[in-house]
Amino acid sequence: MPMTRRKSIALIGGGIVLAATAAAGVRVMRKPQTATDPWETAGTGDDPRLTALSYAILAPSAHNLQPWLAKLEDDGSLTILQNQDLRLPQVDPLGRQHFIGMGCFIELLSMAFAEQGLNSEIQLFPDAETSPDNPVATVTLTDGATADPLFAHVLDRRTNRAAYDMALEVPPDAILGIEGSAEGAQTVHEPELLDLLRELTLEAMLTEANTEAPALETIENMRIGARQIDASPDGIALRGPAIEAMAASGLLSQESLSKLSGTAHEASLKTYRDAFPATPAYLWFATGQNERADQIAAGRAWVRMHLAATAYGLSVQPVSQSLEEYEEMTPYRERVHELLAPGGARIQMLGRLGFGPETPPSPRWPVEAKLI
Repeated sequence: MPMTRRKSIALIGGGIVLAATAAAGVRVMRKPQTATDPWETAGTGDDPRLTALSYAILAPSAHNLQPWLAKLEDDGSLTILQNQDLRLPQVDPLGRQHFIGMGCFIELLSMAFAEQGLNSEIQLFPDAETSPDNPVATVTLTDGATADPLFAHVLDRRTNRAAYDMALEVPPDAILGIEGSAEGAQTVHEPELLDLLRELTLEAMLTEANTEAPALETIENMRIGARQIDASPDGIALRGPAIEAMAASGLLSQESLSKLSGTAHEASLKTYRDAFPATPAYLWFATGQNERADQIAAGRAWVRMHLAATAYGLSVQPVSQSLEEYEEMTPYRERVHELLAPGGARIQMLGRLGFGPETPPSPRWPVEAKLI
């Protein structure tokens, strides 16, 4: 009996179920071979700046595009730049999330220097008068730093998009640890507010997934299967036996996902509908203003919050769609600020928090690919 499309696809993302064709058999067990090597080689380098950079490149960023660049200066300092070609004009039209990612990178860089006993004096946007956004920072090093306890969790930090265990509450000591990891760090665990946020974040995600321009930009930055992931170790990695089988059989591709009324796209939405309601708590961070320096500060705080959550065995997934600045997100952005920051602060990051299943690290470009 011929296989129907309904039987072929059950869901896409964190747990695809596929009645794969025989032709896919050889590829089903394929895994990325080199894309996650930077997680294994972190801490190496014959220069303390290269050692620090080997950790900093593990930072999270919007769509995992890793927009950072670094230049080793002759005087022993470091210049941090951003690749402006790696912005997301549809999803992130003002570049806010882009610079939050740069802040995550800078914080891990600073922590990695401290682990080596080096203080890092960071000057943001040193050429602001002539080039407002580039370089992003200069880093000058001096001796005498104290290691940060959160650094011990850098290699274990993951973005986990799966459903979390609703039978397990986030422990009070974990809440205190996360809120104490950065000034202004906040969590949400009140039942009524949680219900509102679960509904809001899911609706915002579904709206983005069904709005053509941002949806197609996201799909363009997906890497489907081990071959694509190894070839371009950035973007949103879709991997695993079911992904390989679907890709091999022609059921899953950027082209099939780009048909927003098609079977593959509709199946992908089930991942969100399953995961978002399974969220025991949220974590979030806001700033008083929304300048580039505030966005950098938000990124530095966010990665610390994520590391603190990791220290307690908790999973985190950023769900910042409701914070984005394109037109279709306006009602969600206004509503989430009404719920969490009615006093006028700008919420920069919002994420799911709970106990999730084990997940592999995201792919990364090696340090040498990010050196000028």
